Amino acid sequence: MTQLSVNINKFATLRNARGGDNPNVVQIAKDCERFGAQGITVHPRPDERHITRQDVYDLKDVVTTEFNIEGYPDDRFMKIIEEVRPVQATLVPDPPNVLTSNAGWDTINNEKMLSEIISQLQSWGVRTSIFIEPENKLMDGAKKCGTDRVELYTEMYASSYHKDKIKAIEAYKTSSEHANHIGLGLNAGHDLDLKNLNYLKQQIPYLEEVSIGHALVCDALYYGLENTIQMYLRELDV
Repeated sequence: MTQLSVNINKFATLRNARGGDNPNVVQIAKDCERFGAQGITVHPRPDERHITRQDVYDLKDVVTTEFNIEGYPDDRFMKIIEEVRPVQATLVPDPPNVLTSNAGWDTINNEKMLSEIISQLQSWGVRTSIFIEPENKLMDGAKKCGTDRVELYTEMYASSYHKDKIKAIEAYKTSSEHANHIGLGLNAGHDLDLKNLNYLKQQIPYLEEVSIGHALVCDALYYGLENTIQMYLRELDV
């Protein structure tokens, strides 16, 4: 079964817009788990515009499912991972000034750096995943780096889904089959929602995890958080 990890960044964005502690992200994480989520994802950016460093430490002993911390592997990020020891660290090649993750790793030109970082993370007992675009050569590069999993950057799929879903999934299906063949675990994330998630799961049945935040939070405004999480879980139940 594909697990649903709820990215709670946007709840923190809402809190930060007003100051104070409403909504409380620790309670949000606990409720997401109680409502059926199998993981919690956070991305503590250096500018702390949503999840803060303190949030990560507050969540450390609260999350009872899979705790996934994503971010650019600079010294700050690596220190957080060393101290928190989440189940999974997802490496994202985003500089501090970008709005959201908008590209995957070049696993060929960054092989040495990624290999060293992944080795360090694994020595701490942390499963590694790297954000990647759907190309076989990049999957091969990821394998050489020693990562446990890759996370498919699904923005291209999501943006093309309504025009031609068969064409939109083609590269993802091909590269996922290759990744599975060479022994890489598969995650996916970015712009997945209630409209495009089920087809992705149908076409990539060995998908281990999806990380969803923005769309899920938007849907929760209309359907309620508990109902929304259950709706997403049903889309994954193929």
